[in-house]
Amino acid sequence: MTSTPAVSPTAPASAPACIHWQEAGQACVARWRSERGVAPPKRVVLADDTMTADAAYKLACEGTALLWRGDFQNARQLLQALARRIDQVPKRKRKPAETPIPMTEAFNRHRLAQSQRARLLGMLLIGFDADYGVPLRRAPDVRAACAQAWGTADEPPEHPDAGTSVASLRELLGITSAHEWRRVGLEIAALGAAPHNRIFPHYGVFSPVRGEYIPLVASAHLPKPPKGQDGITAFDIGTGTGVLAAVLARRGVGHIIATDTDARALACASANIAQLGLEQQVDVLQADLFPPGRASLIVCNPPWLPARPGSALERAVYDEGGHMLKGFVQGLRAHLEPKGEGWLILSDLAEHLGLRSRDDLLALFAQSGLRVVSRIDTRPIHAKASDANDALHLARAKEVTSLWRLGISAEPFPNENGQP
Repeated sequence: MTSTPAVSPTAPASAPACIHWQEAGQACVARWRSERGVAPPKRVVLADDTMTADAAYKLACEGTALLWRGDFQNARQLLQALARRIDQVPKRKRKPAETPIPMTEAFNRHRLAQSQRARLLGMLLIGFDADYGVPLRRAPDVRAACAQAWGTADEPPEHPDAGTSVASLRELLGITSAHEWRRVGLEIAALGAAPHNRIFPHYGVFSPVRGEYIPLVASAHLPKPPKGQDGITAFDIGTGTGVLAAVLARRGVGHIIATDTDARALACASANIAQLGLEQQVDVLQADLFPPGRASLIVCNPPWLPARPGSALERAVYDEGGHMLKGFVQGLRAHLEPKGEGWLILSDLAEHLGLRSRDDLLALFAQSGLRVVSRIDTRPIHAKASDANDALHLARAKEVTSLWRLGISAEPFPNENGQP
């Protein structure tokens, strides 16, 4: 079996955006890089070690970006100071609300606050040379990390003399953190004993750091092979890093097709499958949800919250309108072997936030001609689940992650109105 050919870490795009500023009496221009798709700031001033955190905070709140020309480590300290000013609790306590805020409203306020926080922190900018070097005092060597995230350095065609680029310091720190994850890897107990049990996430691909769902896939009872066959074929829909496809392969599933639409995810999954030595069992394929054909087992871990993502990385968490969840459930029957199973891995956090009801989910199963074979539950173990100061703590404290085993219903397949 073969994986999809190597994919560039960045998807094809239109002409790159550029950022403009004045420096030493000259008009300057560079390529603007933003993973969140934020437009280049219109107002840019130069900043260095003499700028105070209060002055920087005021400028950022006014929509003015700060292109750093001082010591790199001082820029990091300034970013931390800006974060403290954004996150600080007002000295004068507000009067408690007479009635609790609905969780849906709390969620919307939380997302708005996070978006505003990201916007303000994104106002501190760093410039890069043509090879992604950072020409600042005490700057680390980030060239390899940026090349992994952005691909080969190139120049905006409309500005052939602008070989440099500019991005927010916050984005650069995310890139270097992802580079470290990719270098060290993440140990996955379900893949066996160390050292051959690591997944190496790429920049822009959601890392399975919150992995309470992985043991569910590692322990759930596998469906029986179709009559006359020795083994089963499995599909892993939205494979991401390829971790679930790898777990199934280690469980002995002989043929797995792992699909995704994102170029970075496809490259990441292909690399992980190769370094685990599972190429003979796993094919990585670019496809919107299902590959051609049928399988005895189809696994999907879709985004858990039906809300609009703010960046490419957030698409692993937020799925506007529940598009991927609905696409998987509604298409599952047509791609399952008669006695096959679909494993839907889903948190009920959306239910506790008022974004989706359990009845809506069960109705989607029924309307798609599916029945629930069983459900395996687990509790999240990440830090936010027990953080009483988290804005969504009341919902997170109740959260359960489930593996829904779905089979083809023997009942008449209902029409679009839910009627037989």
